[in-house]
Amino acid sequence: MYWSRFRRWSLRAQLLALLLPTVLVIVGIELLATRYSSVDAANAAYDRSVVGALRSLDANISTASGGLSIELPYRLFEFFELTASGDVYFRVATGDGLVEIGSPDLPMPDTVLEPDAPVFYDAMYFGQSLRLGAYMRKLADPVVDSDNPYVIIQVAENTASRDAFTRHLMMRAVMRDLGVLVAVALSLVFITHLATRPVSDLAEHIRARPASNLAPLNMCRLPADVSVLVAAINHLLFRSQRILEQQRMFVDDASHQLRTPLATLRTQLDYARLTKDPVQVRETLDALARQVDQATHSTNQLLALARSDTAALSLESFDALQLLREVALRLVPLARARNIDFGIGTETTVEVLGDYTLLREAVFNLADNAIRHTPGGAVVTLSAGADDRHCWMEVSDAGPGMPAEIAQSAGQRFIRGRRSDGAGLGLAIVRAVADRHHGILSLISEPGRTGLTAILRWPASSISNPEARANENPAA
Repeated sequence: MYWSRFRRWSLRAQLLALLLPTVLVIVGIELLATRYSSVDAANAAYDRSVVGALRSLDANISTASGGLSIELPYRLFEFFELTASGDVYFRVATGDGLVEIGSPDLPMPDTVLEPDAPVFYDAMYFGQSLRLGAYMRKLADPVVDSDNPYVIIQVAENTASRDAFTRHLMMRAVMRDLGVLVAVALSLVFITHLATRPVSDLAEHIRARPASNLAPLNMCRLPADVSVLVAAINHLLFRSQRILEQQRMFVDDASHQLRTPLATLRTQLDYARLTKDPVQVRETLDALARQVDQATHSTNQLLALARSDTAALSLESFDALQLLREVALRLVPLARARNIDFGIGTETTVEVLGDYTLLREAVFNLADNAIRHTPGGAVVTLSAGADDRHCWMEVSDAGPGMPAEIAQSAGQRFIRGRRSDGAGLGLAIVRAVADRHHGILSLISEPGRTGLTAILRWPASSISNPEARANENPAA
């Protein structure tokens, strides 16, 4: 729940929400480390004074009388008390504790004392927090009646001054880090504002654009990450612009193609209503039927062209022979009516990858054109094939062929041959299907020979996102 709300925040708010707590954690860790460093520094400083007191006491220990005696260096202890800013305690005792001078029962360290190795530790003594130093050495002349040849020297001071020193260092560190934290927070606010300014400016620019402006966005002076986003937006704008152009082109094509047949139909109907001759009425009705058939055929081609231009590709692996059979069954009546030897030249299964519906429409238009333009008694053959690199479908006929000047413009809308009564959309549909499959349409008509071979060829393998590639900006 919280994460979903967080993702709806602005980019600037998200950056600050992530960076500021991170900085706070870092500052907290730094303060904790400063505290330990301050305590260590204070202990090191005060332990040096404790060592001096231990050495002074040790230098004044005597066993000449057979017992344990010490001449206190009062001036040293007065100075030690001044530096400690609190109570100072000492204890000198034999290793077995039989002889003891100074403050009794000063706490011993938790570790075992080693000869000539001072040990420093904290302990409580009569409700006071003390810093103690303990030192053990071997006596040159042991104390009489004591079996332990060692002497233990302890010096303790109240930790009030040390704690005050540590607090002072911590307060200075806190004030310093608070200042740094404020400076960092202000810097982060400014930096995030500066870093996200291009995104805000881009958003304002897009909002100010009119809906009809689909020109690419300017990518100059944009950060690399934002440039990737703008490139994707430009890619989307290009695709949207192309779809709009295709829709406008379709409307233009439809109006161009249907206006003339409708006007002709109206004229023929008016003529049929006025004429009284039954023969002329019959001829007019026959012409009307042909005109309606032609208008229906043109409308179906326009719809097929719209689908081939804008329909999403649905790539699948299928048997091309099955597609050829389906097309052949639809065109057999037309072929028989024109006395065309119409058949399939492929006998085995051919697995291809493509959009079955669009490819079927393309092959249907190629075969329909071939049957309509081939003289009676000639042959029209459908075939298909595939190899490791390409798939193809082929329609060959024994018609008059195609002049070179017409072949160069074949596939453009409303470009018709000299003997064609169609709308010039059949090859345009095939060309559009070829483009959607990243393929080509080849029209082969050898000079001096009759017949035309139309080959629709496309890559045998598909990319991982075919639709994205189909809509790819060629200028990118």
